[in-house]
Amino acid sequence: MMITTTSPMMKRSHLLSIFLISLLSAVLLISGCSKDRDLLEDDRQAAELYDSARSSLNARNYGQAIVLYKQLRNRFPFGRYAEQGQLDLAYAYHKAGEPENVSATVDRFIRTYPTHPNVDYAYYLRGLTYYEQNIGFLSQLFPERIATRDQSLSRQSFDGFSELLRRYPQSRYAPDARQRMVFLRNNLAAYEVAVAEYYMRRKAYIAAVSRATYVLETYPGTPPTNDALALMADAYDKLELTQLSEDSRKVLELNDPTHPYLTGKRRDGRGFFRRLFSFD
Repeated sequence: MMITTTSPMMKRSHLLSIFLISLLSAVLLISGCSKDRDLLEDDRQAAELYDSARSSLNARNYGQAIVLYKQLRNRFPFGRYAEQGQLDLAYAYHKAGEPENVSATVDRFIRTYPTHPNVDYAYYLRGLTYYEQNIGFLSQLFPERIATRDQSLSRQSFDGFSELLRRYPQSRYAPDARQRMVFLRNNLAAYEVAVAEYYMRRKAYIAAVSRATYVLETYPGTPPTNDALALMADAYDKLELTQLSEDSRKVLELNDPTHPYLTGKRRDGRGFFRRLFSFD
């Protein structure tokens, strides 16, 4: 029969191992609790910062809202408040009239949260910002001058809405985007006619025909196409290209037999093309 004995040294080693394991467990437990407390504290601070930013946004203090949303993004780049904060920041930029910052913020949001349930709103907001920047204010004060302004923002707005419809045709923002795109398309066509009329006044008839042709090819079916046809007939007549002038006139007669160019009547006191705001 073998009798096993444990030396005092072995006992001390065993107790030390137990102590170290217990100490490590306690450290891990304390560390975990501390981390949980830090996360809770971060979430609380993020919530408070988001609420402050939202309050500024609701109060239409867009500058302050932008500052607070940017602080939220920089301090707490992850989590539910960061996601919604990005969209709110884009909206604040929109209301502040900063389309470039709207576009940059929207792009960042789309890259970071491509599957977000409200990502369609990001696309819509980008188009809407360019739309209102170029058209919204002027349409209320000087509706007759919209078509004569630089149309780069209109094209950016049109492209933004097009992207929304391509990616999310069933979005709740799609019907509004479609209506705005119709207006934008008509406006872009009217702008080209206004430029063509400018060339007509400068007796640059070939350039005028080129612009009018562009309207017919690029924006078929829009109301300004009839004005483009009338302008082409007039320009060809000035160039003594009788057959081309007659062909343009015949097409115009089929499309709009009561057009002022054909009847000789004026739509307003400034005449046929001059109703569009002059460039000079």
